[in-house]
Amino acid sequence: MEERARLCSVWLGSETGILKGVSVARKQAFNFCNSSHLSRDQEVRVLAWADPDESELLLGSVDGSVKTFSLEKGVFTDTRRCGDAQDGCFTGLGALPGGALLTCVERGVVRVWREDKSEPVTELNAGANVCRMRQSPVNAQRVATGGKENGLKLWDLERPGGPVFTAKNLRDDWLDLRRPHWVRDMAFIPDSDKVVTCTGHHQVHVFDPSTPQRRPVLEAEFGEYPLTALALPAAGGAVVVGNTHGQVAVLDLRKGLVRGALKGLAGGVRALQCHASAPLVASCGLDRFLRVHSLDDRTLQHKVYLKSRLNCLLLSRRPLEEAGAGPGAGPGEVKEEQDEDDEVWAAMEQVEEEAGKRKAEEPETQKKTKKKKKK
Repeated sequence: MEERARLCSVWLGSETGILKGVSVARKQAFNFCNSSHLSRDQEVRVLAWADPDESELLLGSVDGSVKTFSLEKGVFTDTRRCGDAQDGCFTGLGALPGGALLTCVERGVVRVWREDKSEPVTELNAGANVCRMRQSPVNAQRVATGGKENGLKLWDLERPGGPVFTAKNLRDDWLDLRRPHWVRDMAFIPDSDKVVTCTGHHQVHVFDPSTPQRRPVLEAEFGEYPLTALALPAAGGAVVVGNTHGQVAVLDLRKGLVRGALKGLAGGVRALQCHASAPLVASCGLDRFLRVHSLDDRTLQHKVYLKSRLNCLLLSRRPLEEAGAGPGAGPGEVKEEQDEDDEVWAAMEQVEEEAGKRKAEEPETQKKTKKKKKK
């Protein structure tokens, strides 16, 4: 397990509670789980790096627990309770300097936890129905939240009394009717104070807290379906968005126009992430595939079937092709490890097969009954 974990450059969390690691260079995928009896309570909703060196992963589960996975040891090293069923699922997870933990739940409670304390040291209320919390990559103490009828808010964790920026709702439409807002994901634009969001009403908005204007400084639309995730390419000037129908596109952040579409997806997109230095974007979702596209020519570079529906993903900063390169690397499809099956889905398939056999046997039984009646 230790060697396998070091090989992986892409990490994914599944609905069945399994942490999945993929080595693109070696064309291999591995399952990591700390229980032989998996359940939906262990469903992984969010992933984050626990340290800048990327030696540990943080996993937020549906049951309110946060697990720590060591890449050096290849095992789970810690589990702590950071919420309950009343709070809803995790919508954000992060690490703070000094080993503190940052969590956000659907109910809108953002908490800071320290290792030596069982109760949160900081707690703030971001409003109900929060869909996503994101941490600034430059300033760990600065976070953004947003959700359904809960506009974008920026917070300074060192001053938790109130948000440092609250977005204003869009202007009424041409019928003077209020336009609903539904923030599904957001990201901090590098080298600026701006924040880009995508909404459940297929909109992309850019906000600039450095100006007096609290409404978007840029408005754009893509497709007809709710947008669910976004990511910012390393080159800047663009944003990658995905929706509930498996459509992914690259939008220009200056003009709000669609530069091009990434094809090959089927099913709702749950997560997107661009590589820190290479022109690559990874995506995952309901169709159970990890895909890596090139942002230069928008071609599909890698495609991995991982058996379970996927909720989140996390890329390493190191080059994907270089990580774990060695014997076994080469062209061909990535194959998932066969000796650790996804027990939940395997059980479901078995039930379907048995049901199919019963249906096939029913006509023969009915024929025999009719013959007996005729006699």
